[in-house]
Amino acid sequence: MIPTVVWGTGNVGRASIRAVDAHPALTLAAVIVHNPAKVGRDAGELAGLDHELGVAATDDVDAVLATRPGAVVYAASGDIRPDDALEDICRAIRAGAVVVSPALYPLYDQRNAPPEFRDPVVAAVAEGGGSLFVSGVDPGWGNDILPLLISGLGTTVDAIRCQEIFDYTTYDQEESVRQLIGMGMPMDYGPPMLWPDMPTMVWGGQIRLMARALGVELDEIRETVDRRALDETVNTRLMGEFEAGTQGAVRFEVQGIVGGEPRIVIEHVTRIHAACAPDWPTPPDGGDGAHRVIIEGRPRIEVTVEAVDEGENRSAGGNATAVGRLVGAIDWLVEAEPGLYDALDVPLRPAVGKLGGKKA
Repeated sequence: MIPTVVWGTGNVGRASIRAVDAHPALTLAAVIVHNPAKVGRDAGELAGLDHELGVAATDDVDAVLATRPGAVVYAASGDIRPDDALEDICRAIRAGAVVVSPALYPLYDQRNAPPEFRDPVVAAVAEGGGSLFVSGVDPGWGNDILPLLISGLGTTVDAIRCQEIFDYTTYDQEESVRQLIGMGMPMDYGPPMLWPDMPTMVWGGQIRLMARALGVELDEIRETVDRRALDETVNTRLMGEFEAGTQGAVRFEVQGIVGGEPRIVIEHVTRIHAACAPDWPTPPDGGDGAHRVIIEGRPRIEVTVEAVDEGENRSAGGNATAVGRLVGAIDWLVEAEPGLYDALDVPLRPAVGKLGGKKA
């Protein structure tokens, strides 16, 4: 069994604890938290399980890494603290751990990542012998492995479109939703996620990754952004009130241009309430989230994935599938050579040993 640490217990961390506990090759060795109120609480409680796991959360990072764990699931946010997240991840790699994480967007396409992100990881690998695999929570598999797999079913492929359609009504990350994405903020507020070149910084790596797999050269990467205001004030259970006239929906595209045309597109359609921008794409059954891949060509292929977790929460379901991709890669990475890996390196494998909901 591979001793595995989960670092962070937010939306991604809760799912990570459950995934590690369920994986037949892993054992939960420690849970690292930042909030003092969580120190000492059982991992099962923090993960929303109906039983304890016998692992008490700690904020002592040095003590945990001193045990030389086999793997670390770094589930702490990197949205507004990328430098801190990079340093944390490098610490774990220097301790010899295989690290999987969604926190560092520039490393989705690690071969073309900026040196300020790639070089410290490469140095940490050389020093400690660990590894790193980064894949997104949007989810990563929906913007790389799934569209590439489906593209192989077509006779001809004219364009690939990956969509995330998401309603933040049930999301529990208020600072990111309001400050980073701009929901509930005045329409003249400039959300950092929508600053020029920011969508490309986050999702451009996945565009380049798909282009590399498809064997095409990109002319450039372009962005389009559209925003809508709320017509009326709405209330959410976890994040409170969002006032009429403030931002209620965002739609943007990151477009990989090939031969002068957008051929590889990642599109996000996000709302704070279903009543905003009803003319934009919605999940087939009107729920709060879906991931869709559309292959324009012959034949035209459309695949929509809806996942639910933590009751009927689809935002949690999307996080859980993203975590499943990351945690499911750990035992493969442990057997592989130390290094920096991307989605084209790491295979997506069947759920061996998981059928029936129990460890084999």
